[in-house]
Amino acid sequence: MAKRDYYEVLGVAKNASEEEIKKAYRKLAMKHHPDRNQGDGAKKAEEAFKEAKEAYEMLSDAQKRAAYDQYGHAGVDPNAGGFRGGPGAEGFGGFAEAFGDIFGDIFGGQGGGRRGGGGQQVYRGSDLSYAMEITLEEAARGKETQIRIPSWEGCEVCHGSGAKPGTSAKSCGSCNGSGTVHMRQGFFSIQQTCPHCHGTGKIIPDPCTACNGQGKVKKSKTLEVKIPAGINEGMRIRSAGNGEPGVNGGPSGDLYIEIRVKQHEIFERDGDDLHCTMPVGLTTAALGGSIEVPTLGGKAEIELPEGTQHGKTFRLRGKGIKGVRSSYPGDLYCHIAVETPVKLTEHQRKLIKELDESLKKGGERHSPNAKSWTDKVKDLFK
Repeated sequence: MAKRDYYEVLGVAKNASEEEIKKAYRKLAMKHHPDRNQGDGAKKAEEAFKEAKEAYEMLSDAQKRAAYDQYGHAGVDPNAGGFRGGPGAEGFGGFAEAFGDIFGDIFGGQGGGRRGGGGQQVYRGSDLSYAMEITLEEAARGKETQIRIPSWEGCEVCHGSGAKPGTSAKSCGSCNGSGTVHMRQGFFSIQQTCPHCHGTGKIIPDPCTACNGQGKVKKSKTLEVKIPAGINEGMRIRSAGNGEPGVNGGPSGDLYIEIRVKQHEIFERDGDDLHCTMPVGLTTAALGGSIEVPTLGGKAEIELPEGTQHGKTFRLRGKGIKGVRSSYPGDLYCHIAVETPVKLTEHQRKLIKELDESLKKGGERHSPNAKSWTDKVKDLFK
C-alpha cells in the first residue's frame, strides 16, 4: 500500500513550524498509543501510532524534511538508493547517479548529486550541531555571545591542491577527469561515481603530508551568536553555511545551535510562566502581612491575608517570560509553603502549648479544615 503524505498523517501544513509538528505528533501519539488502545481496535491504533511516529521522525529532522519536500517518499527511503540522512554529504546522489542519463533533468541540479562546472559530482556539506547551555535569566532576556566551532581552511603548504609541493595532481585516467564513469546495463546507461578518484576527477600521486592530500586542514573559528529573548529549552538557532564544507565546490551545510537551560535555584519554567515556592513563617501565615518575593526583573510584594494556608498560590501577572513567539509575557505563580518552627526552647514550647489549648477552647472556628476532615473520616468508618 502506498504511504500517505507525512504532512497529511500529522494533519499539518507543509510550512508548519517545528513546534506545530511536535504538538501534532504528541496529540496523535497520545491518542493511538498501544497502552491506551486495547481490544478490537488495538491493531488499527498500533498502525496509526507507527505511521505518526515515522512521519514525525522525518519531518522533525531538518535534513530529512528537506529531502522529503524535494523528492517525496523516495527522498527519505534508504532503499531508494544512496540516502544517508538527507541532502547532506551524500544526500540523494546515489539514486540520481544510478539513473543520471534518463533522469538527469530531474535530479542533476538538485541537492547532493549535481555536476560542477568541470563535470565532477558536487555535494552539499553535512549539517553540524552545537549544544549551548545558558541560564534562565539569559533565556528570558536574550544575549550575544561567541562560540568556537571546528572548521576547515585551505592548506598553506600545498595551497589547497592536496599535492606535495613541487608536484601536482593528475587527471584521473578512469573517468578522464569527469569524476563519473558510465556503465551500460541493457536499456539503461548507469552513471556512477568514479571508484578511483571518488568523484574528484583527479589523482594525487604524491599527497601533501600536512593535509594528507585533502587540500584543507581542520582548525577552529569563532562565531558571533545572537540568542533571542524568550528562547526555551530544546529550541535551535540556525547559522547558515557554518556546517561541514561541501565536496567539489558544493555549498556548506548549516550549524544548528541547540539550547540547554540550566536548572534555576528559585524558578521553574512552564512555557512562558514561572513558578516558585515561598517559605512563610507560621506567625505570618496566621496573622497575615506583606512578604517580598523575587522575580526575574527585581522584587515584588504579596499581601498575605490572615489565615493563609500551606499550598496557597498567588499569581503575579506579567512577571513571567515573554516567549520568542509570544505577544505578552507569562505570569509568576508563587506557591506558599508554611514553615513549622524547629529547635524550640522550653519557653517557646510552653507558649505554643498555651496557644494550642486556647485554640482548642475556641472550637472548630480556628481549624475549619481539620473539622471537615475529621467528619469525613468518621463517615468513612461508619
